Amino acid sequence: MSLPSMFSKTPRSAKPDRTLLLLAFFLITSGVLLVSHNGPLLEGMGTAGQFLKNPITEAFFVSLFLANVLFAYLWNAAPWARALVGAGSLLLVLPWAGREDTSLLDLSIQIMIFAALALGLNIVVGLAGLLDLGYVAFFAVGAYTWGIFASPRFSEVLKYYGENPGATNAGTLAIGLFLTVVTAASMVYINRLTARTAPTATSTWSFRLAAFGLVAGLTLAARATVVLMSGQAAGLANGIDPGFFWLFLALSILAAAIVGVLIGLPVLRLKGDYLAIITLGLGEVIRVLANNLDLYTAGSQGITPIRSASVPWFNSLAGALGFTEDQHYLLFLYVLVLIVVGVILLVNVRLDRSRIGRAWIAIRDDEVAAQAMGVPLVQTKLIAFATGASFAGVMGMIFAAKQTFISPESFNLFQSIGVLSMVILGGMGSFPGVILGAAVVTLLNLRILPGLGEATANLGIPQQVNPGQLQRLIFGIILVTMMLLRPEGLLPNKRRTLELHHDDNQEDDSVDGNAGALGNTGAEVYSPGVAPTKHEDPAGGRK
Repeated sequence: MSLPSMFSKTPRSAKPDRTLLLLAFFLITSGVLLVSHNGPLLEGMGTAGQFLKNPITEAFFVSLFLANVLFAYLWNAAPWARALVGAGSLLLVLPWAGREDTSLLDLSIQIMIFAALALGLNIVVGLAGLLDLGYVAFFAVGAYTWGIFASPRFSEVLKYYGENPGATNAGTLAIGLFLTVVTAASMVYINRLTARTAPTATSTWSFRLAAFGLVAGLTLAARATVVLMSGQAAGLANGIDPGFFWLFLALSILAAAIVGVLIGLPVLRLKGDYLAIITLGLGEVIRVLANNLDLYTAGSQGITPIRSASVPWFNSLAGALGFTEDQHYLLFLYVLVLIVVGVILLVNVRLDRSRIGRAWIAIRDDEVAAQAMGVPLVQTKLIAFATGASFAGVMGMIFAAKQTFISPESFNLFQSIGVLSMVILGGMGSFPGVILGAAVVTLLNLRILPGLGEATANLGIPQQVNPGQLQRLIFGIILVTMMLLRPEGLLPNKRRTLELHHDDNQEDDSVDGNAGALGNTGAEVYSPGVAPTKHEDPAGGRK
């Protein structure tokens, strides 16, 4: 029997068994999850209830339940069963268990937020091959875009500009808008002109001057708008109307993409370690700015409270399903982030199969060869930076709405490294892989390792070696072990796997001047670089 026929028949015979196994696993883990997060029920179960309430046990069963989504994706079961398990896990069982234990809903939102961040960074690192250590800066831009306007901080800004208007008036607003329109049109015209002919020094400096004028125009228009609105500071003591949440979803994407382009422009001529160091520095610049711009960000004290969207019909539906009023916003954000992650995943898949996706992969594999084949390096890299940044921006806004508090410490270097570890652990270039990596790292950081420390706190273990104090060490050991045993990641991309194991699949006897393994013709083949025995024989050819 040939290999193709053998592999094609095996899944068909195994499909009914795997379908039943998948459904059985889903039902068992769902039941255990619902029981282990029902407080009143656990109180009446005695010793069994205490066992299920143990932090390590709870973290284990949460991880086991979330594996349903992974099995629904991986197993060759019936399509209806895979859809039932995936949708039932995310849309039915998790919200139901979260109604009894709000921390489970919070954990699910955190996992999906980091999954979206990992998908965005995967474009920059996994597809385009650009090592970005300042990715959390875009996350911060999205968070502060909504946090400033949806909190009492906006009223403080209006009061300040009302007391210090300077020479700003309606005329300043008109000048700013005029300058913005003219410079934007000039940039578009110069860009089209240079697309037909090679850019010159004049066109380059004209574009830079127009860009400077655009920034100046936007600054004038923004300052004039704030000064003119200063009379409404008292009415905006709690921030803008939550109905603007949907508009700011788009604005956070736009703001983060613009910052991504601005950060990318001066650094994309670098690569490798130099690019990593520069992006790390620029990421820290954003954090330091957030720490020092007290008027807008409240500095190290942070911004609070930050409001979320108000959706009356959704709140009514959540109330009818048994959710309390203080759980409505969490359930809304859970559904919202689930939809946003689905959209981001769809965009990633479409980009990967598109021309720009192939250009990113070409740049990652060989930048010189990609440029020789006509791939515009700067433009293609900027698209990668802007796309990844936009995903981080929208998730930053949702993060601010969920936490109701943000500060510069929420966006430090360790957050960027954490997202990068998710991408590498899951498998660079693999979309399901980075989602799995985000889930694993988030569970380790938020449930498994803290649960391990909590469970061993009363065992008399010395404080210096207590797992609760060594979470970073344990996490680092897990990452190192994983990279040694499976360097391509948990769910690797096929292309990445072939790259890492390319040498393992080669049979080359050319070191002995015999390349017979390259064919079965029996003819003697000279290795390139080995001189032929006769003058008329070509080097590296058959004798």
